[in-house]
Amino acid sequence: MLRALKRYGPTLFGVALLIGAIFVVQREFRSLSVAEVRAAMAAIPPAALWSAAGLTVLAYAVLAVYDKLGSIYAGRPASWIRSLLASFCGYSLAHNLGFAAVSGAAVRLRLYSAWGYSAVQIAKVIGFTSLTFGLGGMALGGLVLLTEPEVIPFFGEHLPDWALRLLALPLWGAVAAYIVLSRFYRAIRLFGQEIELPGLRMALAQTGLATIDVAVTAAIFYALLPPAEGLSFVRFVGIYLAAYALGIFASVPGGLGVFDSAILLGLAPYLDPAEVVGALLVFRLFYYIVPLFMAGTLFAGFELSQRGAVLERFQALVRGAGPLEPPLLAGLVALSGALLLFLGALPDGGPAPAGERGAMLAATSPFAASLAGSLLLVMGYGLARRLHMAWAGAAVLLPAGAVTAWLGGHGPAVVPLLGVLALLLAMRRAFYRRSRLRTEPLSPEAAVPLATVAVCGLTLALVGQRVEMRQNAWWEVVVAADAPPGLRFTVGLTAVLLLAGAARLLRPARIRPLPYDARARQLLAEWHVQPPPRADGLLLGEAGRAAIAFSRHPQVWVAHGDPAGDAEDAVSAIWRFRDLCERMGVRPAFLDVGEERLGLYADIGLTAVPMPGRPGRFLACRAELDLERVLALA
Repeated sequence: MLRALKRYGPTLFGVALLIGAIFVVQREFRSLSVAEVRAAMAAIPPAALWSAAGLTVLAYAVLAVYDKLGSIYAGRPASWIRSLLASFCGYSLAHNLGFAAVSGAAVRLRLYSAWGYSAVQIAKVIGFTSLTFGLGGMALGGLVLLTEPEVIPFFGEHLPDWALRLLALPLWGAVAAYIVLSRFYRAIRLFGQEIELPGLRMALAQTGLATIDVAVTAAIFYALLPPAEGLSFVRFVGIYLAAYALGIFASVPGGLGVFDSAILLGLAPYLDPAEVVGALLVFRLFYYIVPLFMAGTLFAGFELSQRGAVLERFQALVRGAGPLEPPLLAGLVALSGALLLFLGALPDGGPAPAGERGAMLAATSPFAASLAGSLLLVMGYGLARRLHMAWAGAAVLLPAGAVTAWLGGHGPAVVPLLGVLALLLAMRRAFYRRSRLRTEPLSPEAAVPLATVAVCGLTLALVGQRVEMRQNAWWEVVVAADAPPGLRFTVGLTAVLLLAGAARLLRPARIRPLPYDARARQLLAEWHVQPPPRADGLLLGEAGRAAIAFSRHPQVWVAHGDPAGDAEDAVSAIWRFRDLCERMGVRPAFLDVGEERLGLYADIGLTAVPMPGRPGRFLACRAELDLERVLALA
């Protein structure tokens, strides 16, 4: 149960937050019109826009100091140019995409490794930058709880002020403990990990810097809001911190919807929804969207400088050779799904197409947009695992979503959806894994999800034309009191079964390791590989023509060498070992591997480190977490 909670708990919590956010946004947006939001955005004074732009530049400059201090902590100070590039690219991509594989850690790993930093040094930089932001949030959150406890959304209305003020103690206590430990200890062991502490001066600099960073970021949003009685900056910081934390916990790309709904709830007593939404859109433009395009351009330029000619890099991109491009695309597809979900909750964005049929299609576009968005979130899960079926599904759903957005009057949303589609089509070869449907016989277990998807898709397409469905997303019909009970039941059941069936079809083939016995050793010997003297299991590839022996250790399972056997099936063996570890709640590592598959190990999120005393041989693991442990096994 603990393993299942560890594996599924964060995902379920994030889904619950997203569902709650959809209802909040739908409730608030139904009373708005696009004209009201546009008017609120036009009413923002030019001075406020310039102030927000300047604060955005300052916020990202402060983030650059994170990496500068992190490189000093790692024992190899980086230049200010490199620190700025690493922090800007890492944070911009992490802010918008949200997927762990495209996090700031992955971007920093690519940049710092190209600059010659060792895996241990990179792990220290990543750990330092991750901890620094948390220190600032706790320090500033404690101040808000102490001075303006009633401002915290929901809890401020149901708990007394003294109870909320008491919550400041553990936040400040954690910060104080970190500073005191840094003064008297060089390292501590926490959750089985050895953590080297930075020293008193560095710990104080971390805390002060992070507090300034959070305050400046909140000030960007605050500068865009009109004056409101009772809304001081400290109160707004409390609302902002609560909303930002919920967005992080939800693991939704860019915190989309979750952050926005929390901001709407927190500012409801002070401002009209149109004013909040207008400022929210401009804030996302300044702090998220513009930096994302700038960081993407800078990172692409860095990749070109590292890989040679532009033509060669473009060919590598089409082949899907880079380890970051597919998860980056998975994040963009998931972000497109979230965009369509919230378009389904928005009011009409413009006039309906001419003619009776055009008007009918426009009336049902919110329903179609919500359905396509839900399925794209499922496709993003499959794309992150390089599944070809997820690529095909996303290639169909993205243009369908663009059509529904256009029919609903949300023309500007068509451009990013078609842009993501173009990237998806260009990178078809990057999604090379076969799904469960293509690797196993059509057993009843595989046929049921397939039939469910077909029947549910047809049912939803038919009921989508009903009068009761018009101007509604599919989840609104389920909870609508004035809709016929039979229709509500049909829509709810078929939508849930459709999503569950699609998710099951995207699952890789079932994974059943074999015992490491005499038969397993003989099989490895037939493939001209020296069997390891001790192991706990043997894992075959999807076609059964490659295998890899592995051992179980606390928190990490270690594969012994590269997979033996057929070179093509060896790719699936590596992925299956990664999936098996994920299913068991542990991290994968590969010991004593060659150079030829280092790109594939990077593809599954591992860092390759040269093995001591063995030229040309490497170990691949999550270096920031498991390097010392795996080195000890070597």
